[in-house]
Order: sequence, then structure tokens, then C-alpha cells
Amino acid sequence: MSDNDDEKLCFYGIWARLLPLAFIACAVVLFLWLLRKFIQGPRYRKPNRIDGKVVIVTGCNTGIGKATALELARRGARIYMACRDAVRCEAARLEIIERTGNQHVYNRTLDLASLASVRQFATRFLGEEQRLDILVNNAGIMATPRKLTVDGFEQQLGVNHLGHFLLTNLLLERLKCSAPSRVVVVSSAMYLFGRIKRNDLNSERSYSSFFGAYSQSKLANVLFTRKLAELLHGTGVTVNCCHPGVVRTELVRHIKFPGFGLLHYLVQFFWKSPEDGAQTQLRLALDPALEQCSGGYYSDSLRLPVMPWASNKDTADWLWAESEKLVGLRESVKRNEMETVTVTVTSP
Repeated sequence: MSDNDDEKLCFYGIWARLLPLAFIACAVVLFLWLLRKFIQGPRYRKPNRIDGKVVIVTGCNTGIGKATALELARRGARIYMACRDAVRCEAARLEIIERTGNQHVYNRTLDLASLASVRQFATRFLGEEQRLDILVNNAGIMATPRKLTVDGFEQQLGVNHLGHFLLTNLLLERLKCSAPSRVVVVSSAMYLFGRIKRNDLNSERSYSSFFGAYSQSKLANVLFTRKLAELLHGTGVTVNCCHPGVVRTELVRHIKFPGFGLLHYLVQFFWKSPEDGAQTQLRLALDPALEQCSGGYYSDSLRLPVMPWASNKDTADWLWAESEKLVGLRESVKRNEMETVTVTVTSP
């Protein structure tokens, strides 16, 4: 083969086609990797510890709740894992103890779809602990087929909003006594599509699992946060909510994705890991810089403005009053106060 033939092979032959394609492929892979890193968001890296602080995390046997409980346990907190499934919670508890060396991690049953279970959990906790420093309202369900809780509420409204509404109020005095203390509410950017249906709050007339009931419950989280922050002004208790991002957890099991095979995995490639998804709520729970900040909505650790329908005071007031009636809040508070006088439980 002549020198001229070699030159043609290198510059005009197959390599002339393969090298640009390889360059383009590398550029695409780099772009996708950088995009994925951007979507993962920032991590909370301040080293502050919370030794001896008492923390409740709901729905933490898996996903971002488990990642949150793990990190808070690593920083020295006494963790109460409030989960519906006691068996799975116990497995997660033992894993957290093994990974952190923190023996003060407890398994407690809490079914947010049952107001009786919420009351029982609160009564037991108040009998066990004299303080509560951080309450993380993490548990939730998404886009489920229409189903009612044991108390007759549409389950996404019941679990995502009403259960946590009752739980927080039952523990409010303990939070005040422990001030400075914090409430962290896990909401979602899907609140943007939500509207509080005053004439059909329970989705009896019409039901849409994702853009309807779920989005309404996430909007309720934001309105609850803002109203509670207003009520707690000056008490030393702060309350903030956050959007964790699109995270690879069991929460999305009812979502149907277009396409199959490779497309499905390509979509999930850009989702956050549970550890990345937990970072914003960890900042809200831990960051000393946020000790005086309340009533905010955060995403990727940044405070963002909310839409007008999420900051409407009249809607927030109506939802609070309606939620009080639905969960029987006044009666629950009185009953809880009477029961905690006589209940004494020793932590394992």
C-alpha cells in the first residue's frame, strides 16, 4: 500500500467518519452526566451535630425518609422512626444502627391513614419523651387509585395532609417547650397544579389521581406550612416545606411511564437518588442559618417564592378550620392531654 493510500485511509476513509462520531458521542455523554449532576442538586455539607436532640421522621423505612433518618442518626440525634409497616421499619432501624453506631433509634408504629393510630402514636411519644426538637413530616403517597382511609377521607388527602395535620398539632406543645425547634414538611412542586376544592375536598364528585387529588394534597402541605408558621410566630418553633425533586423511590410505583425498556431506564437516569432527594429537608432540619426562618418553600436547598394560590390567606384559613373539623382536633388535644398524664412508657 502506498503512502498516498495511507493518507486516504487516515483522512478520507473510515477514520474520517468514526472520529467525529466518537467525539459527538463523548460530548453527549459528558452533557448528560453534567445535566444529571445538576439535577441531583447541592448537598448539605455543614458538619454540625445534634447530639441528644429528639427527632421524629414519618415514613422512613425506605426512600428519602430513611436517608434523612440515617443522616440525623449519624449526627447524634435520638430518632423515632414513625412507620406504618413495623417489620420493614425494624429492618431499616437495625441497618441505621449498624451504619451509624447510634443505639438511640426507635421503631414506632404510625399509620397516617388512621386518625386513631395518629393519636396512639402521639400519646405514646409524649409519655416517652419530654422534648421534641425536630419533626419531619416526610411520609406520603402519590397518584394512587381512589381509595378511602379508615376515617372516610380520600387517601391522598388523608395521608399527605390530614394525618400530618393532626400529628403536628398533637405534638405542638412539646415542640414549643423544646424551642428552638423545627417542623419540616415534605411537599412537592406538583402543588403548582393543585387547587383546594372547597366544594369537593374529598374528591367525591370527580377524581384525578395525579393532577387532582395528589396535587391538591401537596398544595395543602404548602398552605398548612404557611398557616402554622403564622400561628407559631414568636414561639421559637419554625416550620418550612420543601420539594425534594424527582426521586427514585417506591412513591412512584403508581405512575405509568410512556415507552418500555431503554426509555424507561433513561428517564430514571435523571432522577435523584434517595440520598440526594433528602438534602433539602436535611438543610431545613439542621442548618443553623435557618433557625429564624419560617414559612418558606424550598427546592434544591434554595428558598423559592410560591404561586398566589399557595399564599392565599383566605384559603389557608379555610383549610385549617376545615381540617380541624375533619380530624376532630380540639377533642383530640383534650383527650391527648388527659392520656399523657397517666401513660408512662419506657423506651427500649
